[in-house]
Amino acid sequence: MRILVAEDEQQLAKVLKTAMMASGYQVDVVNDGQAAIDSAKKNAYDVIILDIMMPVKTGLEALKEIRASGNRTYVMMLTAMGEEDDRVNGLDTGADDYLTKPFSLKELLARLRSRQRRDDNYGTDVLEFGDLTLNGNDQSLQSHNSISLTNKENRLLQYLILNADKELSGSELLSHVWDEEEQADQEDLWINICYLRQKLQAIQSKVTITGKKEGPFMIAR
Repeated sequence: MRILVAEDEQQLAKVLKTAMMASGYQVDVVNDGQAAIDSAKKNAYDVIILDIMMPVKTGLEALKEIRASGNRTYVMMLTAMGEEDDRVNGLDTGADDYLTKPFSLKELLARLRSRQRRDDNYGTDVLEFGDLTLNGNDQSLQSHNSISLTNKENRLLQYLILNADKELSGSELLSHVWDEEEQADQEDLWINICYLRQKLQAIQSKVTITGKKEGPFMIAR
């Protein structure tokens, strides 16, 4: 998973990054709320960890803007001990979880592992994008007419839609769509991109997937 950590306490941010990287996660660190907004807009993340109290913009202000942009990334808030209003406001604003400082690194890593297990089983949401409706339940894609998708096409298109308007590398798409034991490569990804493009044309959608064989790729209305 790729994780964004927004934490203005430099030492804590360093400890979090070191622990998560040791667990195999890719970690980006920023130190204020506006930087978190900018990073979330530019990059695709599996988890965003936001401290409540940060300079420039607070974690709550950052979360509000991130959600207003349509970003559905899983967000965990870091709150101070006893700040119940912060926890309530965070959840009301769109946070998915929170941890109270001081917290155990073991607990944080356990929550990330739990999140990763649930993320591996995604694919049942109904997503709308432009003139498209993607139904993960029956793996169908609808615009002016409808068409069936394979499991990999469904997962690939869902990840592209959830990260619309962001350039996604081939390695990002491969790691989120194919299981590690499948040993898929750029050729497998390109074949599925081509099939999706053909199916978008077949249902007369205006949505396009841009990018050459080597990537990066992006979906646009």
